[in-house]
Amino acid sequence: MPKEFKYRGYSLEQLNSMSTESLLQILPSRARRSLNRGVSDEKRKLLEDVRTAKEGKLEGQIKTHARDMIVLPAMVGLTIGIHNGREFVGLEVKPDMIGHYLGEYVITNKKVVHGTPGIGASRSSLYVPLK
Repeated sequence: MPKEFKYRGYSLEQLNSMSTESLLQILPSRARRSLNRGVSDEKRKLLEDVRTAKEGKLEGQIKTHARDMIVLPAMVGLTIGIHNGREFVGLEVKPDMIGHYLGEYVITNKKVVHGTPGIGASRSSLYVPLK
């Protein structure tokens, strides 16, 4: 039997039924400060899209540039497309992500893969056989 999810002693159903003020009290201080400072228009649109998706009116992926949005219990179970600077990367929100930022889960850079040196790259490339 899988272990039931608890966030600081509260189940997911209890977290969803909480008011915003009581939810803020159990979030970490950094997340609490971020949400207390106000919600920008971009974050407000994301929250509206989350609400409509939970009602079943919105199909597909929710896309956002708001990487600094805190994961709230209402987002659990949804797939959110988060912009990494080039494209939207789909992220399925799980209960363990509550209280973290969305941007923590989508990496903005990738590994650099260098090719072989070409003609005129350096003095050492004189000895690379040409194909």
